[in-house]
Amino acid sequence: MATLADLSLDELSIDTLRLLSVDEVEKAKSGHPGAPLGCAPIAYLLFHKIMKHNPANSKWADRDRFVLSNGHASALLYATLFLSGYKVTLDDLQAFRQWHSRTPGHPEFGDTDGVEVTTGPLGQGLAMAVGMAIAERHLAAVYNRPNYEIVNHHTYVLCGDGDLMEGVSHEACALAGTLGLGKLILFYDDNLISLDGPTELSYSDNVLERFEAYHWHTQRVADGNDLKAIEAAIEAAKAETSKPSLIAVRTVIGYGSPKAGTNKVHGEALGPEDTAATKKFYGFPEDKSFFVPDDALKNWRKAIDRGSTAEAEWQHLFTHYAADFRDLAVEFDRTQKGLRKKNWAKSIPTFPPDKKQATRNAGGAIMNAIADSVPELFGGAADLTSSTKTIFKPGASFHVDPAGRNVFFGVREFGMCAAVNGMAVHGGLVPFGSTFFTFSDYCKPAIRLAALMQIHSIFVFTHDSIGLGEDGPTHQPIEHLMMLRAVPGLTDFRPADANETAACWRLALDRTTPSFFALTRQDLPVIDTTKHDVYAGTSKGAYILEDAANAQVVLIATGSEVSTALDAAKALSGEGIAARVVSMPSWRIFDEQSAEYKASVLPRNVPKLAVEAGATLGWWKYVGLDGDVIGIDRFGASAPGPKVMAEYGFTPENVATRAKALLNK
Repeated sequence: MATLADLSLDELSIDTLRLLSVDEVEKAKSGHPGAPLGCAPIAYLLFHKIMKHNPANSKWADRDRFVLSNGHASALLYATLFLSGYKVTLDDLQAFRQWHSRTPGHPEFGDTDGVEVTTGPLGQGLAMAVGMAIAERHLAAVYNRPNYEIVNHHTYVLCGDGDLMEGVSHEACALAGTLGLGKLILFYDDNLISLDGPTELSYSDNVLERFEAYHWHTQRVADGNDLKAIEAAIEAAKAETSKPSLIAVRTVIGYGSPKAGTNKVHGEALGPEDTAATKKFYGFPEDKSFFVPDDALKNWRKAIDRGSTAEAEWQHLFTHYAADFRDLAVEFDRTQKGLRKKNWAKSIPTFPPDKKQATRNAGGAIMNAIADSVPELFGGAADLTSSTKTIFKPGASFHVDPAGRNVFFGVREFGMCAAVNGMAVHGGLVPFGSTFFTFSDYCKPAIRLAALMQIHSIFVFTHDSIGLGEDGPTHQPIEHLMMLRAVPGLTDFRPADANETAACWRLALDRTTPSFFALTRQDLPVIDTTKHDVYAGTSKGAYILEDAANAQVVLIATGSEVSTALDAAKALSGEGIAARVVSMPSWRIFDEQSAEYKASVLPRNVPKLAVEAGATLGWWKYVGLDGDVIGIDRFGASAPGPKVMAEYGFTPENVATRAKALLNK
């Protein structure tokens, strides 16, 4: 067995990383020691020698990004961050996976200094890295000038076989190859083991050929402990600027432990005996936990001086850039801070009430109207721009011109939304992705991560109900509103008309946390803004659109059903029944209001009827057990939209009838 004196400085540094990771898992009695033991040389090379990063400032705009897509290997990342000099302490490592620690079970954006993105749901880290690389290329095209490459960094990803089995990896990697993202470098931890056993049980892909088919540059490193071979592969990957790069590294899971090469080391602590045996293998004291040799720490901490020097050089460059290109420098600084231009909202259009229009069409018009005042708005659709209207006109395709703002994601809903999240965490952009609302099913995991990270991702869904008509139940969302409203920290927007859509866009851009739109295919009447302060009402989540003295019933509606509720109120008025109509474009925002405001809109002891072309689940918190809901708790049907809506009870006559029934209870 080796002794510490026998080890080179590189070996000592790598083995320190390995055993810190083992100790994290062992102390927690929970975690994944296998990947850290096998992949430590990759992490060491990246953070110690290859990457441009500054541990003293983890938010430096032009840093290289590192994404641990196989987030279960978090012990490796935390130990790497500690050793490199980020704001992660030895105490933090000892609190791995514990209550309120800065080292949670999987990396979480915002919890730990140096963690770029939340990972753990396999495949999504890789897909978000694709978004980061898209953001880097676009921002470089927008801001760089000759001799002033203020945006020039790489995105590095470490993934395992589980990441590559997930379908989202196919979506994202195919897109990355199509876009030729030459600054994206992926390390594949090819250790031949998954949680259930050898990968041959479930995974027989020829990974290199697969990625070559995606138009990636591919390499294989035969020995995960061969630093020279890994470094040479990285340099070759950086030299290939027209394609993203895959480096498949053959590692041994749990290297150095008695369980090396088996699935037994994947997802559980080694145990005291095997932990001691592993330390003995590396020549480290068997009776010491979280042991960090001074020479190893000094070597790792060289990253601080190198990083500070690199950032200082960049800051010097940026100072001269700002002198020569003042307006660009101001814009770069503003967007990096996530701020909007002063008075940007003045560019939002107001729509006259003389012509009906679909909220998807209004959304497209709004996006184009604010394009110049919000140049950081960037994204596209999953092969549906002609239907979702989420395209800048005129505007270049990002694929043709990296400065262009229109991204054609292809039919890759999950990959699109995960990439949008990557753009959002990268900084400098407000990204969006769009598809039909029913296909938010494909997007849900990425939307959930956006909410968990509280990042500024915007998801624009159209064809929001059975009102879309002939495409039938496969395309008609039913449960989707409630599904997404149930996601903590996600803001819902289902506007009633073009002017509420404008208000929702303003709110979506102001809030800086994730949100989604549910917009119509069918045309809707437009609310007269000379009679109603639509923005003020929408900014409260729900507001009184039409009122009556001593209202006997409250009709609450969202989206296309608001106009139906208004017509029902008129019919009730003709029968001497006073009805209040409340438009509720956002549950989330309404729930944030004071109890007094909520009671002023939805007064107690007045019967309430909710009207929404979606699942009824959840509405009872607003209407109460004595109230009623006109909704849909079955799938839709194929027929013209007006016919389907009528057959499902979304008519003024049925709303009025149900309201009267409430009064007769």
